[in-house]
Formats: sequence, C-alpha cells, structure tokens
Amino acid sequence: MTGTPGSDGHIAVVGASLAGLRAAEQLRAAGHTGPITVFGAEPYAPYNRPPLSKEVLAGPGDHDAERLHAQVAFRMRSSVADVTFRLGAAVAAADLARGRLTLADGREAGFDGLVAATGLRPRRLPLPGPQAGRHALRTLDDCLALRAALGPGTRVVVAGAGFVGCEVAATALRLGCQVTVVEPAAEPMLAVLGPELGRAVRRHHEAAGVRFVTGRLTAAVHGRDRVRAVELDDGTTLEADVLIEAVGSVPNTEWLAGNGLDLSDGVLCDNALRAGERLVAAGDVARFPNPLFDDRPRRVEHWSIPGDTAKRAAATLTALLAGRAPDPAPFAPVPSFWSDQLDLRLQSFGSPALAEEARLEEGDPARLGEGVLATYHREGRHVGTVAVNLPPARQRELRAAFTRPLLTLTRNP
Repeated sequence: MTGTPGSDGHIAVVGASLAGLRAAEQLRAAGHTGPITVFGAEPYAPYNRPPLSKEVLAGPGDHDAERLHAQVAFRMRSSVADVTFRLGAAVAAADLARGRLTLADGREAGFDGLVAATGLRPRRLPLPGPQAGRHALRTLDDCLALRAALGPGTRVVVAGAGFVGCEVAATALRLGCQVTVVEPAAEPMLAVLGPELGRAVRRHHEAAGVRFVTGRLTAAVHGRDRVRAVELDDGTTLEADVLIEAVGSVPNTEWLAGNGLDLSDGVLCDNALRAGERLVAAGDVARFPNPLFDDRPRRVEHWSIPGDTAKRAAATLTALLAGRAPDPAPFAPVPSFWSDQLDLRLQSFGSPALAEEARLEEGDPARLGEGVLATYHREGRHVGTVAVNLPPARQRELRAAFTRPLLTLTRNP
C-alpha cells in the first residue's frame, strides 16, 4: 500500500487509452483527491483511434509521428492537470494483494486502487513466411507504418471484413491501391449487420472497385524477403505487396495473471465494473453484464463504452476505497459506434450482434447512399439498430427511441 485507502489513496490507471483518460477524469469528478498515475505502454498521450483507419491513413505524406499525434490527441481537461502520466511505461505484472505494479523495465510502483484500462491488441494470423509487408492497425505507429506502404498501384490483401477491415479497404482504394478483401463468412460484417445489409455493403464496395473473396481463409504468405503473394485455404493465390490483418482483437490482460481473476476474455467484472477488492476495469478490456440485454458478461468494443464504463468504474472504486458499497443502481449503457466506409456512414445503437432476426425498416439496400434503417430483434425484443446515411437529427431520434423502452426495463425488472 502506498497511502491511506479512501479519497486520498493512490490510484493507478493502467492504460493511457481513452478509457484510461476518462477514468482519471471521472475519479476526480467522483471526489478522489489523492494521487492518480496513468501508465501507458505507448509514448503518446491519449489519442483518438477511429481516424487511424480513415482520415489519418488517407492523409498527405507527412510521416512525422508528433505532428500526426497532434491531429488525434484528446484535449486534456483541467481536472486532470495534477494527474501523472507515465508514458512509454508498460506494466508487466500486478500484485493485487501487495498493491504493487512491476513495469516492463523492472521498476515497481505502488497503488491503493487500480483501474484496468489496457484495451486490446490486434489478433495476428499464425502464418509462417516473410514478415515485411504484413500489417495490423491499432496504434499510431501501426498507422504510420501502413501509410508508408500504401500508394497508387499497391496490391493490398485485407484479411478480415469486419468494420476495421472494410474501413481500411475503402481507404486503401482511395489511395489508388488494388484491394482484395478475404473473409471466411458469407458477407462482410455479417455478425453485426446480418446477411441482407452485409450483402448490400459488399456490393457498394465492389461497385467502387474493392474485390471480395468470401467463404475463404488466409492460409499462407509467400515471398523471399517480403510479402509477394497470399495463399487461401482452397489453394487460390493472390498477388500482394501488402497484407493487412484485420482478424479481431485480443484483450491485454496478461499483466493481471496470477491474481485469481477470470481473464478468459478480458477482465470479468460485476455490473458495477468491480473485478476485485480494489480493482475495477474500463473500456474494451472490461467484461460485464448489461441488464439492457441479459445477465451474461460480455466485452463491448464500441466507441461509447470507454466513457460509460470509466464513469461507473471510477464511482465504484472511489466507494470501495472509502469503505462504502458501490451504487446499487443497474449499470445499463447503450453501446453505440459509427463506421465511415467510402461514401457511407454506418451508425449502430444497442447490440445488433445479439439478434436472431434483422428487419429492414426503411430504404432500399440497393441504394444505400440514399439511407437505410434496419432493426435487430431477439426473443421479440428490439436489441439493436443500424442506420446507413441517415441525417444526424434522425439518428438522434433513433437512439432516443431505442433507449427509452430498454431503460424502463432496467427500472422495473
């Protein structure tokens, strides 16, 4: 222990992500007056990741990391002016019983309360062969490396047609690349969009010039010193200068091993984001039950979740350190995100991936650019909405309409 538990104890936030930054802000808002230290593995202050697959990747050829960071860095609020940010200081291990962190360089740091906000890293394909020309996209440095590899005529294979894969494919096409997307499912973004809307988005990309190979896996990479071709599981070979691996993510939880926690898919928490006696989690790494849907704990990789979970986690940790019980009110955030692809903006509310049925409510999928609305249902309940190219005012109406009945359910279980 490094101080007195309560409002003046030392809180360590591991992860200088959006969730980590919001956690520090919310700890101050919740009344914590003691020291807060935010540890970040990257050398950069917290920054916005969604533009990395779009505006930053497609931007002009400025490869200066600091200038690019300035474009996406979050504004630091005055409430965190006294928070210590230790950047380029990855945490290798935590001892919850002793209240000690071990950094990757061997140094140690103490804490009274701990926020896990370490987020995700890209899953990589376990393929032998050359590494040069293989890319994933999560960090600013990843984006810089990929920017340098893309240009007119570059032959790009994107493994994975999720949202990041489709965004990167659209950006590479804009840069003049020849783009092929390989996806094991029948349609891109199938788990979220469903077959009808997924098919429509694929056709929209194909009309712009992106090639899709669905129902296939990437099986091998060929080339002597760098990627020259990508082989699929049916023996098909695609010529390639660049392979972009967009095949999902892995939660960064290894540093918490050995503390008796459930780390099988992120950090298992209760509904108050409590994972241990003085441990809470926030952001993509937190696995918690959301009573809007059911009692099954899940991780949620949506834009809205870091801020929502940071607020609740900060309130819970502040209460725990002061010897109080956390707020018993249900924590029921509405997940939301957007995705810009070509001339399309997809906006999602709720959790469409939980649905058993998708319903087209408005528009024609053959004319996505003119606006489409789909709703998603499970056991007769509306669990998600996806809007494509609908105006902002209409999107706000849809979010409000989606939220009201579900919040009523949480108030009257």
